[in-house]
Amino acid sequence: MNRDAPLVLGIETSCDETGVGIVRGTELLANAIASSMDEHARYGGVVPEVAARAHLEALGPTIRAALDEASVDLADLDAVAVTNGPGLAGALMVGVGAAKALALSLEKPVYAVNHLVGHVGADLIGDRPLETPSVALLVSGGHTSLLLVRDLDSDVELLGETIDDAAGEAFDKVARLLGLPYPGGPEIDRAAVGGDPDAIRFPRGLTRPKDLERHRYDFSFSGLKTAVARWVEQREAVGEPVPLADVAASFREAVVDVLVSKAIAACTDLGVPRLLLGGGVVANRRLREVAELRADAAGVALRIPPLSLCTDNGAMIAALGARLIMAGHEPSGLDFGADSTLPVTDIQG
Repeated sequence: MNRDAPLVLGIETSCDETGVGIVRGTELLANAIASSMDEHARYGGVVPEVAARAHLEALGPTIRAALDEASVDLADLDAVAVTNGPGLAGALMVGVGAAKALALSLEKPVYAVNHLVGHVGADLIGDRPLETPSVALLVSGGHTSLLLVRDLDSDVELLGETIDDAAGEAFDKVARLLGLPYPGGPEIDRAAVGGDPDAIRFPRGLTRPKDLERHRYDFSFSGLKTAVARWVEQREAVGEPVPLADVAASFREAVVDVLVSKAIAACTDLGVPRLLLGGGVVANRRLREVAELRADAAGVALRIPPLSLCTDNGAMIAALGARLIMAGHEPSGLDFGADSTLPVTDIQG
């Protein structure tokens, strides 16, 4: 095996995107993604059984697409990496089974890696090395997590996470009550164009002094979602029109305010002058704008991977697998399984 710049194929099937990526060390060679989002849209959210079946159908063609894009053969690989958690159990099992089959048939080592840490691993790709320690804010449909990354392959600490709805879930639920389609994130973004983000002062969960004592780095968006619903209901009850743009912009501002405030607070409290954003919700342009403004004001260097590497993808999993190899870690063996609640501190399965 080439431990200086290993050729690694990564498989990601934790939710509704079948991702297969190929890297050579830190060089991205392929990033193929097949999404089942349209199939879930009719239900207004991700259905685990539908996701698992979609992965089964898409994984073979997506692997072939990645190999073609990278212009390599399976026999050329040095190793296979795969997400084994956290995520939807059935969806994870599809990727884990495929990775083990590939590793056995090719007589190649397999590395099981953590999905959340993989999002940080996306920043390994390219010419700029990931600097540590860094604070990482990961915001996706099912996860909102704040991490302290002292060493990506050996020392990642969970600072805080969502204790109810994740930010992405809140976007989906508010979009639904506003009559907007799934997924909610981009729809809220579009609806907010021209809206006043200060028109309605929606609550910022877990930001009061008494909450910060116990939940300084945790997130809660359930109360915000309820507040939006009650505001809309009150307007409708008296026959007044609902100003969609203002509601969308004000809701989005509340979410962004909490996310960025807590992330910058972690950097300041811990003396870490670096913040990395990851996860599909990073596609929200207001989140990126506010993060850039507040990071600059706080003297914090902000890193945002390309948007194609922020959503769930196999390239980030391949990059983390390659990092483990280059750091001298042994393969995972074949006795690991899918772990839907895998803690972020378990970087390698």
